[in-house]
Amino acid sequence: MSSPVLLACLAMKAHPLSDEALELVSRRFAVLAEPMRLRLLQALFDGEKNVNTLVGLTGGTQANISRHLQTLTDAHLLKRRKAGLQVFYAIADPTIFKLCELVCGRLEKEHAAQAGVFRRN
Repeated sequence: MSSPVLLACLAMKAHPLSDEALELVSRRFAVLAEPMRLRLLQALFDGEKNVNTLVGLTGGTQANISRHLQTLTDAHLLKRRKAGLQVFYAIADPTIFKLCELVCGRLEKEHAAQAGVFRRN
């Protein structure tokens, strides 16, 4: 089953993507395929937060959260700012909002349709 987002990406192109471009797209989706990274992005949707706040919001350990923050930063999805001994993270790529909206909207429609099968008349 193909991802609706990938299909949308491919449909917007006038020509097929090169193998190199497909590899880049694949790597971006792989970064987003980890639930803790999605929790971190969700926690940052309303603005910048420091690592300790993110640990508290997501329930992860500091080491685990730091590793995921590094992965998201390396993928240019997050940006970091140091203030004294604290490190703050924020969304660096605003297109992540639209991507999440597309995927979540589609999943919501699919689940609503599935739930409709169980409704009694």
